[in-house]
Order: sequence, then structure tokens, then C-alpha cells
Amino acid sequence: MSFPQKETRESCWNSRDKYWECLDSSSNDDKHCAEFRKLYEAKCPAQWVKHFDRKRSYIKFKERMEKEGYDPLN
Repeated sequence: MSFPQKETRESCWNSRDKYWECLDSSSNDDKHCAEFRKLYEAKCPAQWVKHFDRKRSYIKFKERMEKEGYDPLN
């Protein structure tokens, strides 16, 4: 397995950040952010996309739990 060069990683992270910014600004409207998503998937390895998507879901879940609250398990 080869590891991406610094420029490749930064390109991936920048495209991911732009996609996430679009999602945040458009209330998760995937149609509006489709071009950013295509660029994100083109710049990042598939496993990274999968990881970053899960990470975003978890971050959003945590934010929602902090905002809305939750019932701890006993």
C-alpha cells in the first residue's frame, strides 16, 4: 500500500473541508453540494471518504446530543 504525498493529502483535506462547509451552509442539502462531493470523492481515497463520512456523522451526533440532551444508561 502506498501512502499519499503531502500535496495529495492536503488536496483531499481541502476538498473535504469545502464539502463539509457546503453541507453546513445548505442544511445538508446534498443536491446543492453535489459538485463538492464529486471533487471530494475524486481527491480522496475511497477508504478515507468512508472514514470522513463516518467521522462527520459522529461529530453531528455528538453536537445534537449536547444541544438536545440525552438520557444516560444506568
